[in-house]
Amino acid sequence: MPSDPQIPELAGRLRYSVFRLARLLRQQDDSGLSPALVSALAVVERDGPITLGDLAAQEQLSPPTITKVVATLEEKGLLERAKCDNDKRVSRVRVTAKGKRQLDASRTKRTAWLASQLQELDEDEVVRLADAIEVIEHLTRKKNRVNA
Repeated sequence: MPSDPQIPELAGRLRYSVFRLARLLRQQDDSGLSPALVSALAVVERDGPITLGDLAAQEQLSPPTITKVVATLEEKGLLERAKCDNDKRVSRVRVTAKGKRQLDASRTKRTAWLASQLQELDEDEVVRLADAIEVIEHLTRKKNRVNA
């Protein structure tokens, strides 16, 4: 177990590395969608059909902001609204076939780019990375994480 002085340094290095990797992966996305739009679309794909309130909560955005995000995605044909069967005042959004294709293409491109970067690692680095990913997955599965 690392000593207490090592933990903050390790946390800072991990935060910086994850941030940089996320930025590099976002740069591989040539869809023309902002990170906020891609994120909202991915949440709807994973959890939809979903209400705007639930989407706003998951994305940590205000109701007016999520309304604009959804409107933009609808205009692009990537999301569609449907009234809730048991309460017509409530609408849910779901990903369209075009939205699914958009997400799949973006993920494929980013994964291919990352795979090409991993090809540059030696065998020992690949093994160490696999071990590190298990730890990162453990960290991200924990409940009640505060988003930064």
